[in-house]
Amino acid sequence: MAMDLGRESSDPTLPATSFLQKYCVWKSDSDGPPSDKERGDYFAMLPEYMSSDCLGSTDFFSDEALEMLQSPLIKEETLSRKDLVHLRYERDVETMAEMSSNLYRWSEEEVATESHLQWASWIITSRVLTVQGPPESGIANRLLIPLIDMCNHDRDSPHILTGRAMAGATLKVVAGVDVKAGDAINISYGGSVEGNDRFIQDYGFLDGGGSKERGKSEVAEAYKIVARKLTGRNRALTKLTVDDQERALEALKATTLEEDEEMLNSGKITKNDERAAIEFRIGMKKALAGLL
Repeated sequence: MAMDLGRESSDPTLPATSFLQKYCVWKSDSDGPPSDKERGDYFAMLPEYMSSDCLGSTDFFSDEALEMLQSPLIKEETLSRKDLVHLRYERDVETMAEMSSNLYRWSEEEVATESHLQWASWIITSRVLTVQGPPESGIANRLLIPLIDMCNHDRDSPHILTGRAMAGATLKVVAGVDVKAGDAINISYGGSVEGNDRFIQDYGFLDGGGSKERGKSEVAEAYKIVARKLTGRNRALTKLTVDDQERALEALKATTLEEDEEMLNSGKITKNDERAAIEFRIGMKKALAGLL
C-alpha cells in the first residue's frame, strides 16, 4: 500500500517530517495509528539511518568533502538543503517533540535529532515518486510505493516506469523484455536525462555506466550529461546561467586530472565521501576533455 505524504512541493523536509513521525512510531513501538506499525515490513527494508546508502549522498558529506568535489553548484545546493532541514527541525520536529513525549521518539531513550530528519529528507528525495492525481483535481502527490521504489538504476534498462506525469493514469513498470524468475528489475532514474551531479546528491551514488555501456567507454554518459550542461550543449529545459557555467568550469581547474588520479591512487584518501568527491571531479574532467 502506497504511503501518501501530501502534495508535491520543492521542499522535501515537509513530507520528511510526516514520514519520520510514522517511522518513529514503528521503530520505537510507541503509541500511534495501527497503520503506521503495520508498515513494519516496508520500513525494515528501507536504507537504515547512517547506512552506506545514505552516506553516499552529499547531504552527509563533510565540509572538506564538499570542497573536494570542485563543484560550487553542488556545494551550494547541498548547504541549502541542510539549511532547510535545520529550519524544519527547529520549527516542527523539536517543537512537537517537546509538546508530546511520544512524537518523534526514535527509541526509548532518544528523540529524533536533526540528523534523523536529514536522513528522512534523503529518503524522500531518493525514493518518493510524484504522481498526478485525478484529472479534475489538478494536484500531484508524493508517494512512497513499496516494490516500485526498490528498483535500482540502470541507464540501459529495457524496463520503463510509466504513469507518473499523466493525470489519472496507472503507475506501472512496463517490461521491455521477458522477465524470468530471479531477474532484477531495474529502471533508469531521471528519465535518462539526469547525470551524476544529481545522482550523488539525490541518491548517493555515481553512475559508472549502464549495463550496455560499461567497458565500452572510458567516460560514463552520466558524466557527459553534466559536461554538456556546463558547456551549454544540453537539451534539457532547465539550463544553467552563463555565470553558473563559468563558476563550475573554473572550479574544476583547481587541480589537474593527473593530480586527481594520483591523489585517488595514493592511498592517503581513506574517507568514502572524500574518495567519491575525487571520483566525481575525475569523471567530470574526462567528460569535459572529450567536449572541449
